Amino acid sequence: MGKTTYKSSGVDIDAGNLFVNLIKPLAKSTANKNVLGKLGGFSGAYELPINKYKNPILLAAADGVGTKLKIAFMTGKFDTVGIDLVAMNVNDVVTCGAEPLFFLDYIATSKLTPQEGVDIVKGIVAGCKQAGCALLGGETAEMPGFYRKDEFDLAGFVVGIVDKDKVIDGSAVKPGDAVIGIASSGLHSNGYSLARKVLLGKNKFNLSDKPKPLRRTLAKELLEPTRIYVKTLLALMKSFDIKAMAHITGGGLLENIPRVLPKNCAVEIDSSTWLMPPIMRLIQQEGKIDQEEMYRTFNCGIGMVIVVDSTDVGKVLKRLEKLKEKASQIGEVSKKKKQQDQVVIV
Repeated sequence: MGKTTYKSSGVDIDAGNLFVNLIKPLAKSTANKNVLGKLGGFSGAYELPINKYKNPILLAAADGVGTKLKIAFMTGKFDTVGIDLVAMNVNDVVTCGAEPLFFLDYIATSKLTPQEGVDIVKGIVAGCKQAGCALLGGETAEMPGFYRKDEFDLAGFVVGIVDKDKVIDGSAVKPGDAVIGIASSGLHSNGYSLARKVLLGKNKFNLSDKPKPLRRTLAKELLEPTRIYVKTLLALMKSFDIKAMAHITGGGLLENIPRVLPKNCAVEIDSSTWLMPPIMRLIQQEGKIDQEEMYRTFNCGIGMVIVVDSTDVGKVLKRLEKLKEKASQIGEVSKKKKQQDQVVIV
């Protein structure tokens, strides 16, 4: 009987070292002049660009990908979920007016496969480049017996910076302001437990199927990466007074918009002003899901909501079109009545 080693218990240190060496050039490709030191130390160092700000403050967010990972496991495609991971974080901090500076990831798995890990990091790198932030470091944990075989979990966090007097917190929102919705790329990273139950439960569909009204396979629809809105929103903030922004994630339109509204304000949304994506129409049809449940679970085609003065609507929409975003005015802010919900969709 051979000697007992860490490797024989399921943890391969050599594979971990190989993985780190493989991803070093990937992470380095996101670095800028503010990144100090090298990848592989005990921490990442980032010099704050304080000269650009009068009274800088830091904002941070943490999130994961959720059960969308199940689709990655089923397809064996791992190079896009990293984009989702970055998106769920950077889209949150930018809603407060912050520019994302750097991102760190955490990958936990039953057994590390270096090439699989590289594919995940490729997605993270792509997301960081879309958001204009550096991948400063991360952690990979090999935990046999804790995670199922061939499965992993992803989490991460981002740190952003903004001038204290330019923080966007929704306090300036008032009745008469306009609500603009920016289109999502699909489900993004929310509602997958319900989507999988409806579409893949009891062998209803296969991931290779292309049920109507879809124009591509379920696998491609369900793995479509979350749209990253950072560069679009930073550009808008330079030219317009953005009063509030809401990233439409878990809780959908009904739960996320109230997070950025003053207590005396409500929003009425006109659902005829945009089209619900085919994948969500399919989920609603197959699951016999009522409209309110859809609006509380999925983004329903709106990934980001912004609130602006009504006089700026036309100019903001033109700018969004130039930035290659699909957007429309979807509602208006009003004074909240007693017992009224803060978001009403008609």
